[in-house]
Amino acid sequence: MIAERWIKSIEVIFTFMELQGAYRVRCATFLLTGDASLWLESASVSVNLQTLTWTCFKEVLYSKYFTKEVRSCLTREFMTLRQGDNSVAKFVRKFERGCHFVPLIVNDAREKLRHFIDGLQPVLRCDIRVAGPTIYAITVSRALEAEHDQKDIENDRQGKRPYQAPQQHHSLLSL
Repeated sequence: MIAERWIKSIEVIFTFMELQGAYRVRCATFLLTGDASLWLESASVSVNLQTLTWTCFKEVLYSKYFTKEVRSCLTREFMTLRQGDNSVAKFVRKFERGCHFVPLIVNDAREKLRHFIDGLQPVLRCDIRVAGPTIYAITVSRALEAEHDQKDIENDRQGKRPYQAPQQHHSLLSL
């Protein structure tokens, strides 16, 4: 995961700097430190860094630090992801982190939304479906609100939140 985060973070920089092709590889190799720079030295024996494309660089790096087995495991984890006892906020973080590994779902807005809703706790899922969700970001907000409402309901049931009558303004009545 560290390798994946590193790649994503420098790709943001590359996009900002408008770096393309060989310049990306040169910059990335310059930024490698520790074990990764040692790995690069040994990898350069079998790979010509001067002609290496960015896509090929990532494949070589991933073959060492972010293997297909790890990516496959993360894909399976995403496909079976459920909220369970987690808060909606924590579920959203896990969901969005896992989205990267299943582009067929994530690149289809309706499928992404369906997969997110299916992963919610049943009581929240019901509340969300009644609202007729169509946009992922709005659905996340509604899920967070529904979770808050469910906690309020539970607190009311347990008598943890005393009823407070609305305050009335008597200032106009005293005139």
